[in-house]
Amino acid sequence: MTTAKKIRVLVIDDSAVARKVVINALRDDPDIEVVGEAVDPYMAKDKIIELAPDVLTLDVEMPRMDGISFLKILRERRPMPVIVISTLTAKGSDAAMQALEAGAVDVFVKPSDADGAAHLKTELPRRIKGAALARSRAMTRPSASGAAVRLPFQRRVWDPRQIILIGASTGGVEAITAVLKALPAGLPPICIVQHIPAFFSRAFAERLSRACAFEVREAADGDEARANLALIAPGDFHMRLVASAGRYKVRLDQAPSVNFVRPSVDVLFDSASACAGRHALVVLLTGMGVDGAAGMKRLKTAGARTLAESEATCIVYGMPRAAASLGAVDRQLPLDQIAAAILHELERPAAAQPAANSPQDPSSNRNLNNPRITQITCTPPNQQM
Repeated sequence: MTTAKKIRVLVIDDSAVARKVVINALRDDPDIEVVGEAVDPYMAKDKIIELAPDVLTLDVEMPRMDGISFLKILRERRPMPVIVISTLTAKGSDAAMQALEAGAVDVFVKPSDADGAAHLKTELPRRIKGAALARSRAMTRPSASGAAVRLPFQRRVWDPRQIILIGASTGGVEAITAVLKALPAGLPPICIVQHIPAFFSRAFAERLSRACAFEVREAADGDEARANLALIAPGDFHMRLVASAGRYKVRLDQAPSVNFVRPSVDVLFDSASACAGRHALVVLLTGMGVDGAAGMKRLKTAGARTLAESEATCIVYGMPRAAASLGAVDRQLPLDQIAAAILHELERPAAAQPAANSPQDPSSNRNLNNPRITQITCTPPNQQM
Protein backbone atom coordinates (compact mmCIF):
# COMPACT_ATOMS: atom_id res chain seq x y z
CA MET A 1 0.00 0.00 0.00
CA THR A 2 1.31 3.45 -0.89
CA THR A 3 2.01 5.59 2.16
CA ALA A 4 0.49 9.06 2.45
CA LYS A 5 3.94 10.61 2.71
CA LYS A 6 6.73 9.41 0.47
CA ILE A 7 10.17 8.71 1.90
CA ARG A 8 12.47 11.47 0.66
CA VAL A 9 15.94 10.26 -0.35
CA LEU A 10 19.14 12.17 -1.10
CA VAL A 11 21.78 10.25 -3.09
CA ILE A 12 25.44 11.15 -2.37
CA ASP A 13 28.20 9.77 -4.60
CA ASP A 14 31.00 11.38 -6.58
CA SER A 15 30.31 9.05 -9.52
CA ALA A 16 27.54 10.19 -11.86
CA VAL A 17 27.11 6.59 -13.05
CA ALA A 18 26.70 5.30 -9.49
CA ARG A 19 24.18 8.02 -8.67
CA LYS A 20 22.14 7.11 -11.74
CA VAL A 21 22.12 3.40 -10.81
CA VAL A 22 20.84 4.19 -7.32
CA ILE A 23 18.21 6.63 -8.59
CA ASN A 24 17.01 4.10 -11.18
CA ALA A 25 16.74 1.44 -8.46
CA LEU A 26 14.38 3.66 -6.47
CA ARG A 27 12.46 5.35 -9.27
CA ASP A 28 9.58 2.86 -9.58
CA ASP A 29 8.76 2.49 -5.90
CA PRO A 30 5.58 4.47 -5.13
CA ASP A 31 6.62 5.04 -1.50
CA ILE A 32 10.00 6.60 -2.29
CA GLU A 33 10.97 9.90 -3.89
CA VAL A 34 14.56 10.81 -4.77
CA VAL A 35 14.57 14.52 -3.98
CA GLY A 36 18.14 15.26 -4.94
CA GLU A 37 21.73 14.15 -5.48
CA ALA A 38 25.13 15.42 -4.38
CA VAL A 39 28.67 14.73 -5.51
CA ASP A 40 30.28 15.10 -2.08
CA PRO A 41 29.47 15.89 1.57
CA TYR A 42 29.96 19.63 1.08
CA MET A 43 27.18 19.76 -1.49
CA ALA A 44 25.17 17.27 0.55
CA LYS A 45 25.26 19.58 3.59
CA ASP A 46 23.46 22.30 1.67
CA LYS A 47 21.05 19.82 0.07
CA ILE A 48 20.07 18.40 3.46
CA ILE A 49 19.14 21.88 4.70
CA GLU A 50 17.30 22.72 1.46
CA LEU A 51 15.47 19.44 0.80
CA ALA A 52 15.00 17.89 4.27
CA PRO A 53 15.47 14.27 3.15
CA ASP A 54 14.36 11.37 5.34
CA VAL A 55 17.18 9.01 4.29
CA LEU A 56 20.61 9.42 2.70
CA THR A 57 22.48 6.94 0.54
CA LEU A 58 26.20 7.55 0.87
CA ASP A 59 29.39 6.41 -0.82
CA VAL A 60 32.29 6.18 1.64
CA GLU A 61 35.15 6.82 -0.79
CA MET A 62 34.84 10.40 -2.08
CA PRO A 63 37.20 13.33 -2.68
CA ARG A 64 37.39 16.40 -0.40
CA MET A 65 35.65 14.58 2.49
CA ASP A 66 35.17 10.84 2.91
CA GLY A 67 31.84 9.38 3.92
CA ILE A 68 33.01 8.28 7.38
CA SER A 69 34.05 11.80 8.37
CA PHE A 70 30.71 13.08 7.09
CA LEU A 71 28.84 10.47 9.13
CA LYS A 72 30.60 11.54 12.31
CA ILE A 73 29.57 15.15 11.68
CA LEU A 74 25.99 14.11 10.96
CA ARG A 75 25.84 11.99 14.11
CA GLU A 76 26.88 14.94 16.23
CA ARG A 77 24.93 17.73 14.54
CA ARG A 78 21.98 16.21 12.67
CA PRO A 79 21.39 12.48 13.27
CA MET A 80 19.52 10.89 10.40
CA PRO A 81 19.28 7.47 8.72
CA VAL A 82 22.13 6.74 6.29
CA ILE A 83 22.61 3.70 4.06
CA VAL A 84 26.21 3.22 2.96
CA ILE A 85 26.75 1.92 -0.57
CA SER A 86 30.30 0.60 -0.81
CA THR A 87 32.56 -1.43 -3.07
CA LEU A 88 33.50 -5.06 -2.36
CA THR A 89 37.22 -4.38 -2.21
CA ALA A 90 39.05 -5.05 1.05
CA LYS A 91 39.41 -1.30 1.51
CA GLY A 92 35.73 -0.71 0.72
CA SER A 93 34.55 -3.46 3.08
CA ASP A 94 36.62 -2.13 5.97
CA ALA A 95 35.39 1.41 5.26
CA ALA A 96 31.80 0.15 5.28
CA MET A 97 32.33 -1.34 8.75
CA GLN A 98 33.81 1.94 9.98
CA ALA A 99 30.78 3.72 8.54
CA LEU A 100 28.38 1.45 10.43
CA GLU A 101 30.32 2.11 13.63
CA ALA A 102 30.11 5.84 12.86
CA GLY A 103 26.33 5.79 12.67
CA ALA A 104 25.17 4.38 9.32
CA VAL A 105 22.14 2.12 9.80
CA ASP A 106 22.76 -0.24 6.88
CA VAL A 107 25.27 -1.17 4.21
CA PHE A 108 24.76 -2.22 0.62
CA VAL A 109 27.07 -3.46 -2.11
CA LYS A 110 27.78 -1.03 -4.93
CA PRO A 111 26.75 -2.96 -8.08
CA SER A 112 29.44 -3.78 -10.60
CA ASP A 113 27.35 -5.51 -13.27
CA ALA A 114 23.78 -6.00 -14.52
CA ASP A 115 23.02 -8.65 -11.90
CA GLY A 116 24.18 -6.33 -9.15
CA ALA A 117 22.02 -3.52 -10.50
CA ALA A 118 19.01 -5.85 -10.61
CA HIS A 119 19.61 -6.88 -6.99
CA LEU A 120 19.90 -3.22 -6.01
CA LYS A 121 16.53 -2.50 -7.64
CA THR A 122 14.92 -5.38 -5.74
CA GLU A 123 16.51 -4.88 -2.33
CA LEU A 124 17.42 -1.20 -1.91
CA PRO A 125 13.82 0.09 -1.68
CA ARG A 126 13.17 -2.33 1.20
CA ARG A 127 16.34 -1.16 2.95
CA ILE A 128 15.34 2.48 2.44
CA LYS A 129 11.98 1.82 4.08
CA GLY A 130 13.69 0.10 6.98
CA ALA A 131 16.14 2.98 7.39
CA ALA A 132 13.25 5.46 7.40
CA LEU A 133 12.01 3.78 10.58
CA ALA A 134 15.30 4.46 12.37
CA ARG A 135 14.82 6.58 15.46
CA SER A 136 17.04 9.61 15.89
CA ARG A 137 17.32 9.33 19.68
CA ALA A 138 18.68 5.80 19.38
CA MET A 139 21.10 6.93 16.69
CA THR A 140 22.71 9.32 19.18
CA ARG A 141 23.63 6.54 21.63
CA PRO A 142 27.37 6.34 22.35
CA SER A 143 29.39 4.77 19.54
CA ALA A 144 30.63 1.23 20.02
CA SER A 145 33.91 2.10 18.29
CA GLY A 146 35.56 3.39 21.48
CA ALA A 147 37.66 1.50 23.98
CA ALA A 148 36.08 -1.60 25.50
CA VAL A 149 34.81 -1.44 29.08
CA ARG A 150 34.58 -5.11 30.01
CA LEU A 151 32.44 -6.36 32.81
CA PRO A 152 34.09 -7.88 35.90
CA PHE A 153 33.91 -11.63 35.72
CA GLN A 154 34.95 -14.59 37.84
CA ARG A 155 36.19 -17.23 35.42
CA ARG A 156 34.38 -20.58 35.77
CA VAL A 157 33.78 -23.87 34.01
CA TRP A 158 30.58 -23.86 31.97
CA ASP A 159 28.21 -26.69 31.13
CA PRO A 160 29.45 -27.82 27.68
CA ARG A 161 25.86 -27.71 26.45
CA GLN A 162 25.51 -23.97 27.03
CA ILE A 163 25.52 -21.69 24.00
CA ILE A 164 24.74 -18.04 23.29
CA LEU A 165 22.73 -17.12 20.18
CA ILE A 166 22.46 -13.53 18.92
CA GLY A 167 20.37 -12.13 16.06
CA ALA A 168 20.18 -8.58 14.67
CA SER A 169 19.44 -6.57 11.55
CA THR A 170 19.25 -2.79 10.94
CA GLY A 171 21.58 -1.11 13.41
CA GLY A 172 22.87 -4.49 14.52
CA VAL A 173 26.54 -4.10 13.60
CA GLU A 174 26.97 -1.37 16.19
CA ALA A 175 24.73 -3.14 18.72
CA ILE A 176 26.57 -6.47 18.42
CA THR A 177 29.89 -4.66 18.69
CA ALA A 178 28.80 -2.93 21.90
CA VAL A 179 27.62 -6.19 23.48
CA LEU A 180 30.59 -8.34 22.50
CA LYS A 181 33.19 -5.76 23.50
CA ALA A 182 31.70 -5.65 27.00
CA LEU A 183 31.85 -9.44 27.44
CA PRO A 184 34.89 -11.09 29.07
CA ALA A 185 36.92 -14.02 27.80
CA GLY A 186 36.08 -17.58 28.76
CA LEU A 187 32.38 -17.69 27.83
CA PRO A 188 30.47 -20.52 26.15
CA PRO A 189 30.34 -20.49 22.32
CA ILE A 190 28.50 -17.64 20.62
CA CYS A 191 26.71 -17.88 17.24
CA ILE A 192 25.61 -14.67 15.55
CA VAL A 193 23.36 -13.88 12.61
CA GLN A 194 23.49 -10.27 11.44
CA HIS A 195 21.73 -9.30 8.22
CA ILE A 196 24.74 -8.18 6.20
CA PRO A 197 25.79 -8.56 2.55
CA ALA A 198 28.26 -11.18 1.43
CA PHE A 199 31.93 -10.17 1.85
CA PHE A 200 31.18 -7.48 4.45
CA SER A 201 30.62 -10.16 7.12
CA ARG A 202 34.30 -11.13 7.05
CA ALA A 203 35.42 -7.54 7.60
CA PHE A 204 32.90 -7.28 10.44
CA ALA A 205 34.25 -10.43 12.12
CA GLU A 206 37.85 -9.33 11.74
CA ARG A 207 37.19 -5.92 13.28
CA LEU A 208 35.33 -7.52 16.18
CA SER A 209 38.10 -10.06 16.80
CA ARG A 210 40.62 -7.23 17.20
CA ALA A 211 38.36 -5.48 19.71
CA CYS A 212 37.01 -8.36 21.80
CA ALA A 213 38.45 -10.46 24.63
CA PHE A 214 37.81 -13.65 22.63
CA GLU A 215 38.17 -14.80 19.04
CA VAL A 216 35.52 -13.71 16.54
CA ARG A 217 35.49 -15.02 12.99
CA GLU A 218 33.28 -15.53 9.99
CA ALA A 219 31.93 -19.07 10.19
CA ALA A 220 32.99 -21.79 7.77
CA ASP A 221 30.92 -24.89 7.13
CA GLY A 222 31.66 -27.51 9.78
CA ASP A 223 33.27 -25.12 12.28
CA GLU A 224 33.02 -26.24 15.89
CA ALA A 225 31.16 -23.79 18.12
CA ARG A 226 33.49 -23.83 21.12
CA ALA A 227 34.13 -21.80 24.24
CA ASN A 228 35.88 -18.45 23.81
CA LEU A 229 34.80 -18.21 20.16
CA ALA A 230 32.07 -16.23 18.39
CA LEU A 231 31.04 -17.34 14.90
CA ILE A 232 29.30 -14.90 12.55
CA ALA A 233 27.15 -16.21 9.70
CA PRO A 234 28.64 -15.25 6.33
CA GLY A 235 26.57 -12.89 4.22
CA ASP A 236 24.26 -14.80 1.82
CA PHE A 237 24.54 -18.07 3.81
CA HIS A 238 22.16 -19.50 6.39
CA MET A 239 23.91 -20.83 9.49
CA ARG A 240 22.47 -23.82 11.39
CA LEU A 241 23.55 -25.34 14.68
CA VAL A 242 23.93 -29.13 14.83
CA ALA A 243 25.09 -31.59 17.47
CA SER A 244 28.09 -33.76 16.72
CA ALA A 245 29.83 -36.14 19.16
CA GLY A 246 28.71 -34.20 22.20
CA ARG A 247 29.67 -30.82 20.72
CA TYR A 248 28.07 -28.14 18.59
CA LYS A 249 29.03 -27.47 14.99
CA VAL A 250 27.65 -25.04 12.42
CA ARG A 251 26.51 -25.89 8.93
CA LEU A 252 26.18 -23.32 6.15
CA ASP A 253 23.87 -23.46 3.16
CA GLN A 254 22.21 -21.29 0.55
CA ALA A 255 18.66 -22.57 0.96
CA PRO A 256 15.96 -20.07 -0.03
CA SER A 257 15.69 -16.85 1.95
CA VAL A 258 13.55 -16.93 5.09
CA ASN A 259 11.69 -13.74 6.04
CA PHE A 260 13.20 -12.31 2.83
CA VAL A 261 16.75 -12.59 4.17
CA ARG A 262 19.77 -14.89 4.03
CA PRO A 263 21.26 -15.43 6.56
CA SER A 264 18.11 -15.67 8.63
CA VAL A 265 17.99 -15.47 12.42
CA ASP A 266 15.02 -17.84 12.45
CA VAL A 267 17.07 -20.52 10.68
CA LEU A 268 19.74 -20.40 13.40
CA PHE A 269 17.21 -20.25 16.23
CA ASP A 270 15.10 -23.11 14.87
CA SER A 271 18.13 -25.34 14.44
CA ALA A 272 19.19 -24.57 18.01
CA SER A 273 15.77 -25.45 19.39
CA ALA A 274 16.36 -28.99 18.09
CA CYS A 275 19.81 -29.53 19.61
CA ALA A 276 20.38 -26.95 22.37
CA GLY A 277 16.93 -26.18 23.71
CA ARG A 278 17.00 -25.17 27.39
CA HIS A 279 20.79 -24.77 27.32
CA ALA A 280 20.58 -21.84 24.90
CA LEU A 281 20.69 -18.18 25.89
CA VAL A 282 19.01 -16.21 23.12
CA VAL A 283 19.45 -12.49 22.39
CA LEU A 284 17.55 -10.45 19.79
CA LEU A 285 18.80 -6.95 19.03
CA THR A 286 17.67 -4.04 16.87
CA GLY A 287 16.31 -4.76 13.40
CA MET A 288 13.58 -4.27 10.86
CA GLY A 289 10.94 -6.95 10.29
CA VAL A 290 10.11 -10.14 12.18
CA ASP A 291 13.11 -12.41 11.57
CA GLY A 292 14.05 -14.28 14.74
CA ALA A 293 10.77 -13.71 16.57
CA ALA A 294 9.14 -17.05 15.81
CA GLY A 295 12.42 -18.93 16.32
CA MET A 296 12.90 -17.24 19.69
CA LYS A 297 9.39 -18.29 20.69
CA ARG A 298 10.15 -21.92 19.84
CA LEU A 299 13.40 -21.76 21.81
CA LYS A 300 11.61 -20.27 24.81
CA THR A 301 9.06 -23.08 24.62
CA ALA A 302 12.00 -25.51 24.65
CA GLY A 303 13.25 -23.91 27.89
CA ALA A 304 15.81 -21.37 26.60
CA ARG A 305 16.29 -18.01 28.32
CA THR A 306 15.52 -15.04 26.06
CA LEU A 307 16.62 -11.40 26.08
CA ALA A 308 15.76 -8.59 23.68
CA GLU A 309 16.91 -5.01 23.21
CA SER A 310 14.30 -2.55 24.43
CA GLU A 311 12.62 0.09 22.30
CA ALA A 312 14.55 2.85 24.07
CA THR A 313 17.84 2.00 22.34
CA CYS A 314 16.83 0.09 19.19
CA ILE A 315 17.69 1.81 15.93
CA VAL A 316 14.63 -0.01 14.55
CA TYR A 317 12.32 -1.63 17.08
CA GLY A 318 11.03 -4.29 14.71
CA MET A 319 12.40 -7.75 15.47
CA PRO A 320 12.37 -7.31 19.27
CA ARG A 321 8.82 -5.94 19.10
CA ALA A 322 7.70 -8.94 17.03
CA ALA A 323 9.28 -11.35 19.52
CA ALA A 324 7.70 -9.57 22.50
CA SER A 325 4.29 -9.67 20.83
CA LEU A 326 4.60 -13.47 20.61
CA GLY A 327 5.45 -13.73 24.31
CA ALA A 328 8.94 -14.92 23.38
CA VAL A 329 10.97 -12.49 25.50
CA ASP A 330 11.85 -13.01 29.16
CA ARG A 331 13.37 -9.55 29.55
CA GLN A 332 13.73 -6.43 27.37
CA LEU A 333 16.72 -4.27 28.27
CA PRO A 334 18.58 -1.20 26.96
CA LEU A 335 21.62 -2.06 24.88
CA ASP A 336 24.10 -1.10 27.60
CA GLN A 337 22.55 -3.68 29.97
CA ILE A 338 22.52 -6.65 27.57
CA ALA A 339 26.07 -7.87 28.27
CA ALA A 340 25.52 -7.87 32.05
CA ALA A 341 22.23 -9.72 31.54
CA ILE A 342 24.01 -12.37 29.47
CA LEU A 343 26.49 -13.01 32.29
CA HIS A 344 23.70 -13.10 34.86
CA GLU A 345 21.69 -15.63 32.84
CA LEU A 346 24.73 -17.85 32.27
CA GLU A 347 25.19 -18.15 36.02
CA ARG A 348 21.67 -19.45 36.51
CA PRO A 349 21.03 -23.20 36.14
CA ALA A 350 19.16 -24.35 33.06
CA ALA A 351 15.40 -24.66 33.44
CA ALA A 352 13.83 -28.08 33.87
CA GLN A 353 13.63 -30.03 30.64
CA PRO A 354 10.15 -29.76 29.06
CA ALA A 355 8.23 -32.99 29.43
CA ALA A 356 7.07 -33.27 25.83
CA ASN A 357 8.73 -32.54 22.49
CA SER A 358 11.98 -31.80 24.32
CA PRO A 359 15.02 -31.05 22.16
CA GLN A 360 17.94 -33.42 22.49
CA ASP A 361 21.18 -32.50 24.21
CA PRO A 362 24.24 -32.38 21.93
CA SER A 363 25.23 -35.86 23.09
CA SER A 364 22.25 -37.33 21.25
CA ASN A 365 21.30 -36.95 17.60
CA ARG A 366 17.94 -38.68 17.79
CA ASN A 367 15.76 -35.60 17.32
CA LEU A 368 18.05 -33.47 15.15
CA ASN A 369 15.90 -34.05 12.09
CA ASN A 370 12.58 -33.28 13.78
CA PRO A 371 10.19 -32.93 10.80
CA ARG A 372 8.28 -30.10 12.45
CA ILE A 373 11.40 -28.01 12.95
CA THR A 374 12.70 -28.73 9.45
CA GLN A 375 9.40 -27.66 7.94
CA ILE A 376 9.41 -24.38 9.86
CA THR A 377 12.94 -23.41 8.88
CA CYS A 378 12.53 -24.31 5.24
CA THR A 379 9.13 -22.70 4.62
CA PRO A 380 9.33 -20.16 1.78
CA PRO A 381 9.49 -16.50 2.92
CA ASN A 382 5.99 -15.60 1.79
CA GLN A 383 4.60 -18.22 4.14
CA GLN A 384 6.62 -17.00 7.12
CA MET A 385 4.90 -13.63 7.41
